[in-house]
Amino acid sequence: MNKLNLFTNTHLKSYLQKRAGEVRFGEQVKLLTSVSNIYDQLVDLDVDHVIIGLPEDVGVFANYGKTGTYKAWDATLKILLNIQSNQFTKANKTLLLGHLDFSKELKACSQLDQSVKKDVQKARKLVADIDKVVSNLVSQVVKAGKKPILIGGGHNNAYGNIKGTALGLNTAINAINFDVHSDFRREEGRHSGNGFSYAYTEGFLKKYFVFGLQENYTSQEVFFTMDKIKSIKYNTFEGLRVRNELQFTAEMENALNFIGNEPFGIEIDCDAIENIPSSAMTPSGFKVSKAREFVHHFAKHPNATYIHICEAAPTPETETLVGKLITYLITDFIRAHAN
Repeated sequence: MNKLNLFTNTHLKSYLQKRAGEVRFGEQVKLLTSVSNIYDQLVDLDVDHVIIGLPEDVGVFANYGKTGTYKAWDATLKILLNIQSNQFTKANKTLLLGHLDFSKELKACSQLDQSVKKDVQKARKLVADIDKVVSNLVSQVVKAGKKPILIGGGHNNAYGNIKGTALGLNTAINAINFDVHSDFRREEGRHSGNGFSYAYTEGFLKKYFVFGLQENYTSQEVFFTMDKIKSIKYNTFEGLRVRNELQFTAEMENALNFIGNEPFGIEIDCDAIENIPSSAMTPSGFKVSKAREFVHHFAKHPNATYIHICEAAPTPETETLVGKLITYLITDFIRAHAN
């Protein structure tokens, strides 16, 4: 695990803001001291959840998107570690493992030009390298019986999450994606827009539900593809929130009935949440409270195996906003499992 950068007590001290009479999440969260034999350490550790950072935006670049998603991990730590540790947040049953270090890939990508086709192809090869590292770590966490909480990066990492979980469980899994986009584009080289299509074609993804797809940002080709595959279902934001043809709670239950009979991953794309700084920020999306309700509804199911919160791209002015959003979603996932 030469890419794994463990989160240590030294790191923790730089983030913690203690206050008399209160106990912070960061004061009770579990940490590891060695990167060797991650699987063996996790098997013996009394935790339910493992938090992992994926600070990269190579997949976003490779999909002609707005970069900056690598910043979400640090923004999250600043908030998460300083929330209260209490009977609801379950910090002592959570491991903060650390992050995968993609600094070399980010540096290589920074020297590429999105307007040059060959450069985009180079970026897509870098994404394929990232895939291997993500899937390897996720597989070890899942095989050890823990539930990964993956933060940051582009939605390209859905592929590594799905593959890693499938390998860890030795079976194909299902996925629910709270997203403006299907990320089921052509297999044209890896990027943030085709993580699910690659995972499906390669047999790691079995059933797939896209929740809140926006009609303005889905090509007819993708609609044709999804409509002819029985193991893929979707609803649209317009059907839910503009035309009011569908009810949010009923649709969550329909989606859960579709994917919930087998292990499934929860993918949350911050592009779907209204006015959240992200790679494709939208003025018309779901409210934060609906995203939280969504996470709770799916996370409380025993077959929920991981959550991935991605595509947030904070600026210095909005990093607190983004950090609070992601922290809410993390703790909603933890609470739902604890109940």
